[in-house]
Amino acid sequence: MGNENLVFEKYLVSKGLKLTKPRKIILNTVFATHEHFNVDELYDQIRKKHKDVSRATIYRTIPLLVEAGLIKQSLRCLAKDHYEHTYGHNRHLHLICEKCGKIIEVESKETENILNKLAKKHNFNIKEFNIGAKGICNKCRKK
Repeated sequence: MGNENLVFEKYLVSKGLKLTKPRKIILNTVFATHEHFNVDELYDQIRKKHKDVSRATIYRTIPLLVEAGLIKQSLRCLAKDHYEHTYGHNRHLHLICEKCGKIIEVESKETENILNKLAKKHNFNIKEFNIGAKGICNKCRKK
């Protein structure tokens, strides 16, 4: 059992909830996915192995994972909310192709430094940031 399982179970207990089999399947699938995902993609991936996990259970579990600090809604692309697991990962920016929906993650210490300087200037404490730039990826530009 990874640390994310312990974090989630501790969070659920604090809310009077249990780490049920479907919730554990959802959590493990999310952390086995190393790309951004939306609920439909997650559902399709889970259904390949677990026919007993419903789309409704996924929709109810996603906010719990967000509240537990394990994932976040990282962006909205092609009219769908996309999530990523953030637990144990560095902060980064997103480059989003408007044509194909490809998401490229870019680490940017420079941007984080600028944000921290701005926050300090305004006596503000940044807990999280979400920056994305939309454009056209190289593959789509070549078409």
